[in-house]
Amino acid sequence: MGKRIISQRRGRGTSTYRAPARKFRLALTYKNKQGKVIDIVSDPARDSPLAKVRYADSSSGYLIAPEGLRVGDSLEAFSMPIGQIAEGSQIFAIETYPNSGPKLCRTPGSAALVLSKGSKTCIIQLPSKKKKKLNLQCRASIGTPAGEGRADKPWVKAGKRVAAMRARGKLYPRTSATAMNAVDHPFGGGGYGKVRPPVSRNTPPGRKVGTVSPKRTGRRKRK
Repeated sequence: MGKRIISQRRGRGTSTYRAPARKFRLALTYKNKQGKVIDIVSDPARDSPLAKVRYADSSSGYLIAPEGLRVGDSLEAFSMPIGQIAEGSQIFAIETYPNSGPKLCRTPGSAALVLSKGSKTCIIQLPSKKKKKLNLQCRASIGTPAGEGRADKPWVKAGKRVAAMRARGKLYPRTSATAMNAVDHPFGGGGYGKVRPPVSRNTPPGRKVGTVSPKRTGRRKRK
């Protein structure tokens, strides 16, 4: 008798795939008020460091620290509508629609480029070179998230990576599906090079792996 595949076990929400709630206490708060950076903190739930800002109304909050930000720096209108940002600027923590909160380009070193602006919309270029059209009222931050180059340092010890993955609810180490036995995964057994047929979108979770309801598969025929 085999065991449940990873997609089934993850859906059950067991402790193996559940990150501790205490790791996600630092919520991002973007206010269009003057503030002062009082600390730079590390958040286990994110790769980029966070800046703790004390605003003019004596309240405090956290935001993604841009490259070059230091303790003691003053901030004014950290997040502003894209309509007020000049073309050719690098932006991050971008909203997908007005007041949605930062959704795009939040990882260290990732930034989008403002290409052009129209009367109601603008076009930005994401790090993947994909172009996206957004409302001019969507807010964004100018600059690049700090922490670029974090992946250049090796883990050195496996225990450190285990602790880091557990903090985010990630399974580590991960066994390849093709390396499993046939009873443990639909891709298991039979060695490598086995043809994996596409599956329907209505396939039950135990068999819903691989290419799900693709438009086409296989090599294109020459005309």
